[in-house]
Amino acid sequence: MKKTESKDGFAQQWLSYRPEIKVIDVTIRDGGLMNDHRFSDDVVRGVYNACVAAGIDYMELGYKSSSKSFSAQKYGPWKFCSEDDMRRIVGDNKTDLKLCVMADAERCDYHEDILPKKDSVLDMVRIATYIHQIPTALDMVKDAHDKGYETAVNLMAASTVAATELEGAMELICNSEVDVVYLVDSFGSFYSEQVHYLLDLYKKSTAKRGKTLGMHAHNNQQLAYANTIEAAIKGANLLDSSMAGLGRGAGNCQTELLLGFLHNPKYQLRPVLQCIQEHIEPLRAELGWGFDIPYMITGMLNQHPRSAMAFNASENRGNLVKFYDSVVLESE
Repeated sequence: MKKTESKDGFAQQWLSYRPEIKVIDVTIRDGGLMNDHRFSDDVVRGVYNACVAAGIDYMELGYKSSSKSFSAQKYGPWKFCSEDDMRRIVGDNKTDLKLCVMADAERCDYHEDILPKKDSVLDMVRIATYIHQIPTALDMVKDAHDKGYETAVNLMAASTVAATELEGAMELICNSEVDVVYLVDSFGSFYSEQVHYLLDLYKKSTAKRGKTLGMHAHNNQQLAYANTIEAAIKGANLLDSSMAGLGRGAGNCQTELLLGFLHNPKYQLRPVLQCIQEHIEPLRAELGWGFDIPYMITGMLNQHPRSAMAFNASENRGNLVKFYDSVVLESE
């Protein structure tokens, strides 16, 4: 923390350079939810090179999804992240940038598809799980840990889970080999008070067992950046972001904003801006992510944005009152 004194003696404390905070850029993984993971090699390589040049700590390349459950004809390579596809972009990754993938509980053949660390360019496996899938998620954590990876658990849709259930879930997760536990604002519904409350609840378990806290925020209510800052102030040390906020629906906390806020001299903003200019913004007209009133409404109602995504793809797009009336009636 940095303390500044005004001329009238009023003291304020601001979060500034805290070296233990690390950034994971999720542009390709979360952004892939907008185009079925069909990014060109030029885009993926552009994001990779920008992350290296900017001093970002981790880059998430995509998912490790089951090829038995998801068709390679429908989805692009970053849905599966085969070793060949990853190495086509990063080679042996002889850089300081760490690479990670996300594996959804019950949607990944992790015993076969996740190779031992010595045979892979990956450094971390992140497991996304809903609360009813925790037994599977914990087996995935053990599998990845035993193979030599850093591990993280992203507990999805925490905004829909009762506090007593979350406490029990945190105890189970933190008793595992996991390194990082994430607070995930799946629906972009959190306000700062909820971020504070839930991180305090999570810390009851993480602090006792030396686990790192992480934050993954969505921007339905224009609060992804603000809530990520609040999480950092409350002690989250692994922060997710994406370039220009590219991500599902309303998108994520913007990498460019987060790097500017953190004041860590290792981070360089210019490579990120160049990547946004050359590779990300040209995708906006096609993919259409970012703040949007239907996404705002689902965030306010603590609902998955799938209804907003379907509405925006329909002939009724732009009829905001029609969408509002439809989702309010459904929630009553």
